[in-house]
Amino acid sequence: MSGQDRRSFFGTAAAALAAARFGMMPQGAHAAPRPLAPDFPPLKQIDAGLLHVSYAEMGPATGPAVLLLHGWPYDIYSFAEVAPILAAKGMRMIIPYLRGYGGTRFRSADSLRNGQPAAIAQDMIDLMDALKIKHAALAGFDWGARTADIMAALWPERAESLVSVSGYLIAGQQAGAQPLPPEAELQWWYQFYFATERGRLGYEKYRREFSKLIWQLASPKWQFDDATFARSAAAFDNPDHVAIVIHNYRWRLGLAEGEPRYADLDARIAAAPTIAVPTITMEGDANGAPHPQPAAYRAKFTGPYAHRTLTGGIGHNLPQEAPAAFAQAVIDSRSL
Repeated sequence: MSGQDRRSFFGTAAAALAAARFGMMPQGAHAAPRPLAPDFPPLKQIDAGLLHVSYAEMGPATGPAVLLLHGWPYDIYSFAEVAPILAAKGMRMIIPYLRGYGGTRFRSADSLRNGQPAAIAQDMIDLMDALKIKHAALAGFDWGARTADIMAALWPERAESLVSVSGYLIAGQQAGAQPLPPEAELQWWYQFYFATERGRLGYEKYRREFSKLIWQLASPKWQFDDATFARSAAAFDNPDHVAIVIHNYRWRLGLAEGEPRYADLDARIAAAPTIAVPTITMEGDANGAPHPQPAAYRAKFTGPYAHRTLTGGIGHNLPQEAPAAFAQAVIDSRSL
């Protein structure tokens, strides 16, 4: 979840927290959980940069590539219904587990379990190189949207187009150091929790309960079932998951150092570069997670551009809550 333009965030997490904690269904909630979405084909693995990446692939190998990137605390099943739609259109879907999720592992025990955004973006460039993909449509939400934004900004020659939920999410540590009004800070309660040793231990012990609460707060009108959550929650059993998540949020507050190998990327990220590749930004009308208003980031997209706000109680996990609309945005982004 991005720290960019946080002064434009609206609302608080208090009402959603009460709803999640005490079992209240928000007004207008989705009536019933949908059946568990179809599964992916057997996962593939490939060495790419610092990682041994686990990923799903769908669609013809010769089709135009699409890289679908998940967020925290989610996994590749956010795209379980998106990917078949795009594969049926002749596109080649690559859906990787990010570092710290699922079957993705570090190739060396000595690698820093680093969650800084520059590192995750470099991972995805390394993955494209390993798969010999010169350019791809990039699409994601949460950490995945931030990663796709960074890739499109810093490696525009690798991005055919971009679909970014919640828009422009690029921000350096300097932006995260700025205090916000109390109402906005309240939405980042978990970031401050993770800044403490108690928070690290709590996430280690209760990572599934914690993640399920985040799902409820971030998508207060999405009535997912236990099987849907459990299938994704298995990805959090990765041995590096807690370390990656804690480092990511501590890095944003300037409480954890990054790695010198990413210093140049960090400097470019801190400059808040514009994005010139064809882009569609998206937002759900019931996103309970911290997010900027579309007007706050419009000027950051200097190429062909469109914004779509989805109605009907769509929350933070937009690809899983509105797969047809997300898939259509990917299709449309390629012809802007």
